[in-house]
Amino acid sequence: MIIDCHGHYTTAPKALETWRNAQIAGIKDPSVMPKPSELRISDDELRESIETNQLKLMKQRGSDLTIFSPRASFMAHHVGDFQVSSTWAAICNELCHRVSRLFPNHFIPAAMLPQSPGVDPKTCIPELVKCVEQYGNVGINLNPDPSGGHWTSPPLTDPHWFPIYEKMVEYDIPAMIHVSTSCNACFHTTGAHYINADTTAVMQLIQGDLFKEFPTLRFIIPHGGGAAPYHWGRYRGLAQELKKPLLSQHLLNNVFFDTCVYHQPGIDLLTRVIPVDNVLFASEMIGAVRGIDPETGFNYDDTKRYIEAAKLTPEQRRQIYEGNTRRVFPRLDAALKKRGQ
Repeated sequence: MIIDCHGHYTTAPKALETWRNAQIAGIKDPSVMPKPSELRISDDELRESIETNQLKLMKQRGSDLTIFSPRASFMAHHVGDFQVSSTWAAICNELCHRVSRLFPNHFIPAAMLPQSPGVDPKTCIPELVKCVEQYGNVGINLNPDPSGGHWTSPPLTDPHWFPIYEKMVEYDIPAMIHVSTSCNACFHTTGAHYINADTTAVMQLIQGDLFKEFPTLRFIIPHGGGAAPYHWGRYRGLAQELKKPLLSQHLLNNVFFDTCVYHQPGIDLLTRVIPVDNVLFASEMIGAVRGIDPETGFNYDDTKRYIEAAKLTPEQRRQIYEGNTRRVFPRLDAALKKRGQ
């Protein structure tokens, strides 16, 4: 089974963006603030948005199941206050839940949290609980920088984040560390801010001792881990200077990397540097990079081709495609076993 651990609903019907624009306008003028009930998207519209996009490509490229979360750049936690984020997260999570109900064999949801700059993460707990208990979500996306590129939150190792970690441990769910839109002109959203955040998260986790406090906590660092695998020697050396254990002990029991790396040399490096047990298949298809690579004639985000061409054994490919993801997402594994898969 080929499981894509990193999918976003980037093709939602236009009505969602229209409603969001009205919500943003309502921040300045409360008289035009829309109600959630004013957003009407039919099941047929959801089916069309998926069948002509994600599902079509999944069938073409040979993947079976996608862990599906709201569009990352649309999370925009820096916009408005907690109430704005809370309403927006609830709407987006419900849509992903509905997609998973319409296409249960192909999509299973992961939740966006209603984060807001300067607001206690405890406020995210009700949405997290609802998504796990009512929607069957198997993971969450955690934004380490709700400020949108200004980094006003404490490091991921700070007790500030512990309320979310405690719930993650209770439900045995992992978090993908995923920022959203950058509102800082210095950092392009997908080309800089995303990769910066991935790399920053790795270094924060090296500096701290979070996994002594939460030994079963699990994080996925997306986009191939940012710059971390490419500079693994630097991070091993920095950990050594900080008197930390070897990264195999300090980090790799709890931190995993996806394969959203859009060329063959990048995947080759990732699978050579990072132990195969810590690599999860992902594509983030119809996401940041949607074009065709003129050097190969195939889409940049057709990542299965890179895994097939990498120097891996059949068992290693099976681990990347399925085994590791089922281990990191126990609720996904349980859902699949319930179906007899």
